This record gives sequence, C-alpha cells and structure tokens, in this order.
Amino acid sequence: METQNSKYQDLEEKEQYTTATFIHLSTFLKYVFPLSNFIVPLIIWTYNKEKRFIDEHGRQAINFQLSMLLYTLIILMVCIPFILIFAIDFFTLIEGIDRAGGEFTTNNIQNISGYAILFGVLILIGVAKFLFELYAVINAAIHASRGQLYRYPLSIGFIKTNKNIS
Repeated sequence: METQNSKYQDLEEKEQYTTATFIHLSTFLKYVFPLSNFIVPLIIWTYNKEKRFIDEHGRQAINFQLSMLLYTLIILMVCIPFILIFAIDFFTLIEGIDRAGGEFTTNNIQNISGYAILFGVLILIGVAKFLFELYAVINAAIHASRGQLYRYPLSIGFIKTNKNIS
C-alpha cells in the first residue's frame, strides 16, 4: 500500500514539474500570437494554483514577463525623442542634398554616421534583451523540470510570492 502511495506522489510531483516547465516555455508563444506570453501561462497557472510548486513557478513566470514588458516600454520611451529628432534631421538632410544638387557634404555624413551608431546601439540592446530573456526562460524551465524553484534575474515582484515555500 505504501509503495502505491509513493508511486502516486512521484507521478503527481512529475506532473507538477511538467506543468511548471510548460508554464515557462509557453511564454515563447508570444512569437506566434501577440500577448500569449501573458495569457497562456496565466491560464495554466490559474487552473493549477492550489499546487504550491506550480503556484510559485507561475508567479515567477508572470512577474518576469511583466518585468520584460516594463523594460521594453522604458527603452521605447527613451528612444522616442531620438527617433523624432532623427526623422526631423533626416528630412532636413534630404532637402539639403536636393538643394546641393545631390552632393553629400561632411556635415551630412556626420549626421548619418551618428544616427547609424544610435540605431546600432538600439539594435544591440534589443538583441541583448532577447538573448537574456531566452536564457532566463530556458533556465527556469530546466529548474522546473528538475523540481527546483527558480527566481528570474531582474524580475520585479508585481505578484507577491509566498516566502515559506521550500
């Protein structure tokens, strides 16, 4: 009788590990369907909230996705003034080239190179954020599949976690 209970508990634990792993990996659905990185993990987490292991992983996954959204919005808000200035300068640059008979001046080349560097840095930040998110989600999924808790780096605790989970 004891071994049947033990097998049942092992099976239930493995099911929780699999569900928690799926919560983390389901965040990649955002590349297929918009906002599914919030909706799918939230649905899975909500239906399994009474299981403490899944509850903790669900909270962590949602908090991390909300944090990444916030960081993306902050980056965009910082970039908007530069993009507006670039658009104004770009049209001024085109008009200057038209007036000069299609010739580039040193000033025109300096403007273009400055914006090329700016957009290069923005692309680099975007790629770094993508790689960081990829690493963190895969690492969380690996921890969940092994039955370990995982705290995402740079994650803001929007949804408070239970402190007494071991």
